[in-house]
Amino acid sequence: MTYCIINCTTANKEDAVKIAKHLVEKKLIACCNIIPSVTSVYEWDNKLNTDEETLMIMKTKTELYKTVEDEIKKLHKYENPEIICTPITNGSDKYLNWVSLQTKSI
Repeated sequence: MTYCIINCTTANKEDAVKIAKHLVEKKLIACCNIIPSVTSVYEWDNKLNTDEETLMIMKTKTELYKTVEDEIKKLHKYENPEIICTPITNGSDKYLNWVSLQTKSI
């Protein structure tokens, strides 16, 4: 079994909580940490932007990534949301077992 962390930013905490609850209820992620205020600096439509966003850090099985991505895109308000998957190369066996138990199998 392999695991990953999925990062995603949203415009506000309420949007992040809505997406996180949906994903946990569907057993697509085991957990989501929500960091309510990060400053993002980026270029969009040829304009330099500096915005306060909310960062979601989600833990799941690698096999569920595509489904998680699809669900986030359905619920997200951004035209092109940040959805980035990072493999977990090592971790507590007890914690990763919990992730496995909390998420569905494909």
